[in-house]
Amino acid sequence: MSDTTNRRPNFSNLPENVNNRSHNALNIKPTAAKKLVIKNLKSEPKLPDDYREQTWKKLKSAVLAIQQSKPNEYSLEELYQAVENMCNHKMAFLLYQKLYSLTEQYVAHNIEQFLTESMDRYLFLKKMSDTWQAHCNQMIMVRSIFLYLDRTYILQNHISSIWDMGLELFSKYILLNTLVQTRVVEGLLMLIEKERQGDQVDRTLLKSLLRMLTDLQIYDKAFEQKFLQATERLYAAEGQRLMQELEVPDYLAHVDKRITEENERVIHYLDPATKYQLIHTVEKQLLREHVTQILQKGLDQLLCEFRLEDLSLLFNLLSRVKNGLVDLCSAFNAYIKKKGRTIVIDPEKDKTMVQELLDFKDSMDNVVNNCFHKHERFGNSLKEAFENFINQRTNKPAELIAKFVDSKLRAGNKEATEEELERLLDKIMVLFRFIHGKDVFEAFYKKDLAKRLLVGKSASVDAEKSMLSKLKQECGGGFTSKLEGMFKDMELSKDINQAFKQHLTVNSRDLPQIEMTVSILTMGYWPTYQPMEVTLPDQMVRLQDVFKDFYLSKHSGRKLQWQPTLGHCVLKASFKLGPKELVVSLFQTLVLILFNDCYELAFDYIKEVTNIEDGELRRTLQSLACGKARVLIKIPKGRDVQDDDRFRFNDEFTNKLFRIKINQIQMKETTEEQKATEERVFQDRQYQIDAAIVRIMKMRKTLSHNLLISELYIQLKFPVKPADLKKRIESLIDRDYMERDKDNPIQYNYVA
Repeated sequence: MSDTTNRRPNFSNLPENVNNRSHNALNIKPTAAKKLVIKNLKSEPKLPDDYREQTWKKLKSAVLAIQQSKPNEYSLEELYQAVENMCNHKMAFLLYQKLYSLTEQYVAHNIEQFLTESMDRYLFLKKMSDTWQAHCNQMIMVRSIFLYLDRTYILQNHISSIWDMGLELFSKYILLNTLVQTRVVEGLLMLIEKERQGDQVDRTLLKSLLRMLTDLQIYDKAFEQKFLQATERLYAAEGQRLMQELEVPDYLAHVDKRITEENERVIHYLDPATKYQLIHTVEKQLLREHVTQILQKGLDQLLCEFRLEDLSLLFNLLSRVKNGLVDLCSAFNAYIKKKGRTIVIDPEKDKTMVQELLDFKDSMDNVVNNCFHKHERFGNSLKEAFENFINQRTNKPAELIAKFVDSKLRAGNKEATEEELERLLDKIMVLFRFIHGKDVFEAFYKKDLAKRLLVGKSASVDAEKSMLSKLKQECGGGFTSKLEGMFKDMELSKDINQAFKQHLTVNSRDLPQIEMTVSILTMGYWPTYQPMEVTLPDQMVRLQDVFKDFYLSKHSGRKLQWQPTLGHCVLKASFKLGPKELVVSLFQTLVLILFNDCYELAFDYIKEVTNIEDGELRRTLQSLACGKARVLIKIPKGRDVQDDDRFRFNDEFTNKLFRIKINQIQMKETTEEQKATEERVFQDRQYQIDAAIVRIMKMRKTLSHNLLISELYIQLKFPVKPADLKKRIESLIDRDYMERDKDNPIQYNYVA
């Protein structure tokens, strides 16, 4: 039906004289222009005496026909006109009252039917839904008839519109009738509970009835509170039960499924305003109440088994509850510390410690990046945990990391490409940042670097310099200055050797045809090596003397000290199956050339002739007679070299390679070397502590013991115990660098 609010009044029922009078008023003569005058009617048209009753009777029959779903005998146009006429003749109030009363009677009658009819819950809900839908449709049709009343009288007097009146009446009889309301709400809760249990329910019915409660503005009080209470009871019991029955991954999957289901209920039939409280209730009962148990029961397993999907789900779920991520981060931190300690503390794992740490760091980084969405809290916690456990064992991780770098820079491109080696060095630097005893790393790294450079075992100069650059960037130039000096020495040595060769060419002498290369090492840059006197062949001694004279002529005032422990040679050897070249240490060389004159030699004889230190000689003979390339035969056979052992040249020696490297013995660290390196670190630390104490006291002049200790902890870059600091303070007092205050023994004074 078209909107007739602005329709012009119909004057067809007005008396004839009124029409004529209006016509005369609009009569215009052609000869003269006159003003248009519209005169007010002096009296309204008179309605028949029974007009109100007859018109209402017509309207009432139409409303009843709509309510009873029967055909209407009057047209909608005619009914609309009747309402308009009654409103225009000041019958709007009466019309509204009669319509209100008629609607109320119908609604009350319908509600009473629910009390008399016996039916099950589902049928009751279905009946209520149908009644509600019918009522809404009826009110729409009624409003279309009484639209003029709705848009004039009702709007002007600020009373309930016809639609609102219908809602208020329906709500009135629902609210007044506790039984009806209770049955509706209980029926709704029953259907939702069945759906939660996995049964199929009529969601359209649920949506219709919940929309009814929303439209009637009783959704909050009548349904929502009871629904949330039922939800809380259900999930509280379910959470307690399933935490006992299910493994954590299965429980997490169940919780995620429940949250998804409740979100779908909001989409399909619940009021959107219920969503926050509903999901919060589910999260509280299934997650917040069980966070501690979930983490204790399942986190370690998920991390150990590297179950990324389950860890992602755990993070996403715990991020929904208060302090969930805080608890997860604490448990994550505790796991890393516990797992890390098992790697670091156990001495049996020293050989694999660094690789295990790298693998462990990679896996935990993967968890943080892919499962925990690179959350800053977890990244910081990971770093703190690694720094904590890696320093639980003083100095050892630093030493092993240095040795691991050595093994990779020696193997280098044989095991990985340059890009892979570079990535590995970056990962090692991450571990390096965690260790406190960086001076221990420096000492062992320096010792191993020296061997790689001097024995020619460094696989890649670029990789060596890349590692040096990383250390310099991390610790500064002071940390790497000596290491850089070692590289400079090697480059200068190349120039010196080139000049020496030219010198020999120009000043030819009757020298043995031996090619000699000498590395000139600045004592302050390189590790300290114990001088060892051995008996060299005359040919080698002559070449050494020639080089010494040449070098000192170029650099007067300097002193050369030969280090035979670092020398290596290439020997040409003849076997029955053909010649070979043997790459061996100088000590191995001294032993092997003895067999040019003798086929078999005793241990004591070798020791006497070579003058090699006993332990070093035994290691040397082991490498030649008990290793993979056995160019000597030990008599009797055995791993250890005894005083009465004899050695014979192995003329039957075979190897598929022409050049065979047997000088790996120089790369292996002896127990004495390790102890010497540790002792060197200890001495350096004592010097640093003494220097720090003097520096502080010189600036402060007077300082209490506790404040001095606090200052030292700030300045020193390595871990130190209070007892060690106390010893150094006592040492400085004994050497008169500082003194105790006479009046206050726990206070020190600087002695100028």
